[in-house]
Amino acid sequence: MRSKITTYHLCMLAFAVVINIIGSEIALLLHLPIYLDSIGTFFIAAVCGPFYGMLPSLLSGIIFGMTSDVYALYYAPVGMLLGFLSGIAWRKKKDTPWSFFIAALAVTVPTSLVSSCITAEIFGGITSSGSTVLVQLLAKTPLGLTVSCFIVQIFTDLIDRIVGMLIVQGLLKRLPKGIVLKKDGH
Repeated sequence: MRSKITTYHLCMLAFAVVINIIGSEIALLLHLPIYLDSIGTFFIAAVCGPFYGMLPSLLSGIIFGMTSDVYALYYAPVGMLLGFLSGIAWRKKKDTPWSFFIAALAVTVPTSLVSSCITAEIFGGITSSGSTVLVQLLAKTPLGLTVSCFIVQIFTDLIDRIVGMLIVQGLLKRLPKGIVLKKDGH
């Protein structure tokens, strides 16, 4: 049986949403080919689990989509899938480099597939991300738009996921144990 949402969970959700928005703003401002909008999602998925991992991307997608980046709203389901999968991956992950890479890959492949379909079908390959240029270049090849979106998406997402997971792993090692061990809010 799932425990009820506590003040601890609400504070962690708010923290995760703010981190997602700040990371996204930095990536948009610098026109980076990665997104940095999942760091908060990874954090709460690691600390609170898969269910709570889904919420920051939904909330930050809604906020960001209504304020400064309309594309973010359309990708909220991708972020929710990412949060769920990363919550599972954090629970299964060992402290080895290969396990870390496999966890990043496990959350990247399904989310990149969904994301590339959204990018190709809804936006014609053009979004606010710095990787749009790469998609447009590849789309002119025999690969076509959807496959080009997926190829660029999987590489940029994998780098983004590795960077985000490394940041969270470093943060988790430095936080007081009382915060990190509160998976169930007790």
